[in-house]
Amino acid sequence: MTESLRRDGEYEHAQENPYGNPYQGAQQHASSPVNPEWPPPPAQPPAAPYAGFADDGQPGQPAQPQQKHRARRGPLALLAAVAIAAAAVGGGTAYGIQELTGGDTVAASTSTNVVPSSQKGTVSGVAKAVSPSIVEISATSNAGSSTGSGVIITGDGEIITNNHVVSGASSVKVRTSDGKQYTAEVVGTDSKKDLALIKLENASGLKAASLGDSDAVGVGDQVVAIGSPEGLTGTVTSGIVSALDRDVTVSTDEGQQQQQQQGQGQGGGQWPFEFGGQEFNGDTGSSTTTYKAIQTDASLNPGNSGGALIDMNGNIIGINSAMYSATEASASAGSVGLGFAIPVNTVKADLPDLRAGASN
Repeated sequence: MTESLRRDGEYEHAQENPYGNPYQGAQQHASSPVNPEWPPPPAQPPAAPYAGFADDGQPGQPAQPQQKHRARRGPLALLAAVAIAAAAVGGGTAYGIQELTGGDTVAASTSTNVVPSSQKGTVSGVAKAVSPSIVEISATSNAGSSTGSGVIITGDGEIITNNHVVSGASSVKVRTSDGKQYTAEVVGTDSKKDLALIKLENASGLKAASLGDSDAVGVGDQVVAIGSPEGLTGTVTSGIVSALDRDVTVSTDEGQQQQQQQGQGQGGGQWPFEFGGQEFNGDTGSSTTTYKAIQTDASLNPGNSGGALIDMNGNIIGINSAMYSATEASASAGSVGLGFAIPVNTVKADLPDLRAGASN
């Protein structure tokens, strides 16, 4: 952008008399009046001082009158201009501003890179950045106790988990990654989407997870899962997205869920689900619901339910909800790379109802 060097009245005055009038003061203070018919001659510009010889041995040129120049714009002015442009364009330009200022994290409208740039794209980087936002949940009901996982979504202790983790619970305890324990209350549940929202009591300053965009996930994308399988807090596994929009059927019957909770607490049972016309991990019962899920081969086991499926930028893209593990024989027990997660966009769409205390 160019700017005019002309100021009001300044440039015109310079044209009329660029060097000033040396007689002007004398005219104003003369002891005798000046004959108007004989005005003083116009002032001659002063001779330029001789500049001597140039470095090449040639006579130097007369020194030119010094001209005032505007201060050259520096990096701070450039960054300010970029920031103004970014504000006008929107969140998509935030990457450019962060790169110019050397920031480690990059904010965007639908996705945030929460992993330090030096560890970007690594499982260890994702684990370090996101683990403080993942908790272990212990729920107690008349049928027994169960262990699951959850994802912190606000600094004051709102946590997303699976409905089947806390369904029918009379007491809910939560342990964060730093070992602190809290009591939690169930705020809202949605059995049709197998989601629940709980809230910690007297919590503040917690690290909330970044909720990403599950519509941007592609088959083959690398992912990380964090949860508490079999009560092993903060367990990290990794894999890829195996498929999208898988129809997964789970139970909505509270009694059925409590039976499975008791089995999970003893380490023998798992959350039953139906997929592809087959039933896994037991009987889902007569009351069921079906949702679209992200399929992953990241290792999931009982206790991972309600935990996070994360992209390599550290964004939550799903809530782990169902996994197949053959436990009939000890030799074949454990994850076989068949896990499912509720897309995070489903979670975000359901949050207003859960916060309002939904119980369906």
